[in-house]
Amino acid sequence: MTKAPIAYSALGRRAQPPTIARLMSLMLENPGLLSLAAGFTDNRTLPVAAVRRAGESLAARPTEPEYLQYGTNQGRPGLRSLLAGRLLAQETPSNIENVRKNFFITNGSQQALYLAMQVLCDPGDIVLVDRPSYFVFLEMLVGLGVRAVSLPVDSAGRIDAGALRALLEGLRERDELKRLKAVYVVSYFSNPSARSLDEVEKSAVAEALAGAGAVVPVVEDAAYRDLFFETPHLARSVLSLPAWDAFPKLYLSTLTKPFATGLKIGYGTCSDPGLLAKMLHVKGHHDFGTANYNQALLEEVIAGGGMDAQLEIIRPAYRRKMLVLHEALITAGLPGLGWSWVVPAGGLYLWLEAPATLDTGLESAFCRACVEAGVLYVPGDLCFGDDAPKNRIRLSFGVLGEADLAEAGRRFGAVAGRFG
Repeated sequence: MTKAPIAYSALGRRAQPPTIARLMSLMLENPGLLSLAAGFTDNRTLPVAAVRRAGESLAARPTEPEYLQYGTNQGRPGLRSLLAGRLLAQETPSNIENVRKNFFITNGSQQALYLAMQVLCDPGDIVLVDRPSYFVFLEMLVGLGVRAVSLPVDSAGRIDAGALRALLEGLRERDELKRLKAVYVVSYFSNPSARSLDEVEKSAVAEALAGAGAVVPVVEDAAYRDLFFETPHLARSVLSLPAWDAFPKLYLSTLTKPFATGLKIGYGTCSDPGLLAKMLHVKGHHDFGTANYNQALLEEVIAGGGMDAQLEIIRPAYRRKMLVLHEALITAGLPGLGWSWVVPAGGLYLWLEAPATLDTGLESAFCRACVEAGVLYVPGDLCFGDDAPKNRIRLSFGVLGEADLAEAGRRFGAVAGRFG
């Protein structure tokens, strides 16, 4: 008897395997492949000792082991307080108590992004995104039926305020401005470009939106804020910039990238209690609350200074790894072949621009040649909400050791040389 097909919902019909799964399959199918694709952190610097000490400290408590019980949906009060304190050491928001009260914990910052988009957007709605942007977020929007529209940038990659005003006016003329539901930016050492937004750019976005009467929620993803190599990026977030005062603001970050990815703890604060309540309502349906033990471990770590100690280890380590990959690409002769990139001041990525005529997409001859040569990257066209160029590449130096990074750069450069 032939089985009847499943009648999926609209969301189910839109669901497609994520591109990251395709990239992981390529790795598994090609033993010896050196991946510059996955945005993993460095295994060699993961904080095993700090996590062990935190676990032993919890186990030695004479009280009941509440850390192994369910926690609250919003997150452990102690961890929220510690994280709020760390954020307020960097920020001067107008309502400090609001920032503290509206702090919350999620299963990585990715869950918070999904919660926000679920409660803000319907299929057919529009979200403004940076150019380029975090490709996993862009895929999330596709899955939700939401349209990503890029914030216009100039030739240097900076926000073009005049072009943004024209874009918003175009949306108004097409009666689409009412479908604009949010703005999303990765503002510190971003994924994929490792660029940071300055305060002038951030404020210009707010001023253009306010001028168009589009006072919509802004989502600032600060996942890489602590991953500077030598000097922090001093621009304030939207929480503290006067131009954003009238806007609902959602500031998100994570402990996965700067501490331990496997613990999957993200966090955020929301200036609008109504928006936060909606997000937490949906979160309760997801998980009844983020893993309480993982939160308790991190509460111990932060309170004991382990977070800052880990940052002191990984910042110079990532800078060395970045330079190894950068120098391997230089040695391979890429600048002479018309390739260019900016040496980043933080983050986990190099963002390459190939010659304009070279297609570097996932199905391109160049990508296939790289896989055959034993090196994998993220095609940059995945990182654009619209009008995607085909000659961009994201290389991650997070997970590979320095020797493997040098070899991966050599392999990549050899393929680039063949395509001249």
